Amino acid sequence: MSKTIVVTGAAGFLGRAVADHLAELGHSVIGLDLAAQAADFPGLFIGGVDLTDAAATEAAMARAAPSGGLAGLASIAGGFRWETVLDGSPDSWDLLYRINVRTALNAARAVVPRLGEGGAIVQVGAAATLKAGLGMGAYTASKSGVARLTEALAEELKGRVRVNAVLPSIIDTPANRADMGEADAAKWVAPQELAAVIAFLLSDAASAVTGACLPVTGRV
Repeated sequence: MSKTIVVTGAAGFLGRAVADHLAELGHSVIGLDLAAQAADFPGLFIGGVDLTDAAATEAAMARAAPSGGLAGLASIAGGFRWETVLDGSPDSWDLLYRINVRTALNAARAVVPRLGEGGAIVQVGAAATLKAGLGMGAYTASKSGVARLTEALAEELKGRVRVNAVLPSIIDTPANRADMGEADAAKWVAPQELAAVIAFLLSDAASAVTGACLPVTGRV
């Protein structure tokens, strides 16, 4: 059954993969992103949206669905920064909180009133939150926040809206290949693989799943 689903971070590599996959499944896709444009986007694209700003997020969601009728949210917006605790900037902790946790919080708060009964939200956490490695303190702290947000919101909305998160390991993107080399890229999670898991969690087939933080670690 066709549904209308919002994808945040829709101009990014993973966000676009999710949007394309949902469109291929026959869903109507609405993309939100800070970027002004997304070429050949498979649905309505609303650019220039600062998801760290609650009012801007609400305004964009109102434009996307003025009368409600949404079935799901794929909350993909986020970012990464590698810095050690002692040599990095304390500002990085605030930055990563804003772009990983606050964007997810604002998107969820704006979309819930517009979701029908049985709607679903999927957030993107990180498998690395199980144990922070060198240079991963600020990033894994923020992604741990996404996991706790997922669990808390799932409890608040139980019986009405399902809320889950995926916890990927390394996603096979051009940026990660440039930073880490390509030797182990075959072991990483392909964006299309992660998009398929997100689509499943948004679907009626996952109607019994809420409050889950699902590892998607490929072959790492």
